[in-house]
Amino acid sequence: MRVLHVVTGLHAGGAERQLALLLRHLPKDQQHEVAALTNPGTVARGLRADGFTVHHLDMRGNRDLGVLPRLTRLIRSGRYDLVHTHLYRAMLYGRLAARLAGVRTVVATEHSLQSGVIEGRPTSRGVRALYLGAERLGTTTLAVSGQVAAVLDEWGVPADRVRLLPNGVDAARYRFTPAARAAHRGRLRAQLGLPIGVFVIGAVGRLVPGKRFHVPLEALVRLTDARLLLIGEGPERGALLDLAARLGVRDRLVLTGERDDVPELLTAVDVLVSPSREETFGLAALEGLAAGLPLLHSACPALAELPADAAPHARLLPSEPEPYARELALLATTRPGPHPVPPAVAHYDIARIATDLADLYRHLTTPPGTAGDTRQDPGRPGREPAAASGAARPASFARGLLRAGRGPAAAPGGESRQVAAAQGSGRAGREPAGRRPDGGSRSTAAAVPGSGALPAAPAVPGPPSRRGRGGRS
Repeated sequence: MRVLHVVTGLHAGGAERQLALLLRHLPKDQQHEVAALTNPGTVARGLRADGFTVHHLDMRGNRDLGVLPRLTRLIRSGRYDLVHTHLYRAMLYGRLAARLAGVRTVVATEHSLQSGVIEGRPTSRGVRALYLGAERLGTTTLAVSGQVAAVLDEWGVPADRVRLLPNGVDAARYRFTPAARAAHRGRLRAQLGLPIGVFVIGAVGRLVPGKRFHVPLEALVRLTDARLLLIGEGPERGALLDLAARLGVRDRLVLTGERDDVPELLTAVDVLVSPSREETFGLAALEGLAAGLPLLHSACPALAELPADAAPHARLLPSEPEPYARELALLATTRPGPHPVPPAVAHYDIARIATDLADLYRHLTTPPGTAGDTRQDPGRPGREPAAASGAARPASFARGLLRAGRGPAAAPGGESRQVAAAQGSGRAGREPAGRRPDGGSRSTAAAVPGSGALPAAPAVPGPPSRRGRGGRS
């Protein structure tokens, strides 16, 4: 089976890192290649070093509709059995190009959709219309959490076209022997200018407003001789440095930029904080738990969809400096050592997630007429000579893109300061909107058929949506 993954870019963001992690754990009998519309950054270099083919389509902006024929030619010449898109802009172009190239099996992973916000930017009616038009060109949308599945339901994506497939964490990558951990800790603290005995607060993620990294920075003022280590890069770097200078803690803030050694870097940390009010999964929080760190967080659907004892050293806090300062002061006093890896990490182990995804690929590309196939069209598995009944026509969707004026120029390309306005109405520290009072998900999506190893908690059917349909980190 040949699979092409189409992604907007390959800088070191959460969705991009997750794609690279999945590719390294998918079975060898499936051939995977990647097409980046733009920005083939650090993740692309890592994938190429691992032997994966990465195509760069050199998209020069949201109005560069010339990327569509380039992508269509790539898909047609590669004779892929399945196209898998990641992130909004890639989803718009990838689904359309796949259909134009004759590929009938098109999967999309929805990595970053919240109520009113997609990939950090407020959604508009035009964005939603384009999203729903493109969705009809695909086969299945994978939601990374029950919260994401609930938003897809609210938007009107049919429940039978949505499946839950959470993000995964490479738990083994974060496990070190005591001797190896001590060696990494000493080496990295020396490199980063962190005294070996000082209390270090860590955070991982893009430096964007929605991550609210100003919260631990402001909390740092109330802590004596602690340090804050921010692992990531982004447009808020300058603003965070300016804030640290105004607060008088510039010498206690360390910014690493983009790094590919996050597991090692977390050995230099004593606690992980994740103060964002909204997350679609909460991968950084899972990475902290995999590293054996205590976790202070304000939103993490991955944990919200599991029993509380799945992560006993995780504490949910309002996303404000005072509660973070209070809890951090306590941890700085007690200095708990590395904790045992909690059950939540095993639940989201990448090996299980990759197995389920590989099984889904096989299920969706089952040749017509064989056991388990539900398609009616004859022809080569994975390729579609004619549009399925009720599906959007590629030509009409392309005309819709052009009528939109900017085309996919409305496509989110990253976080924006508008996030604060879009999210500010929520209570600080609240649980994700997709969680029911009993801890289950409101999602009506089914779990991906696969190994069956994952517990069923994220796929618990909830009450019918407002559209009357019964019952996806």
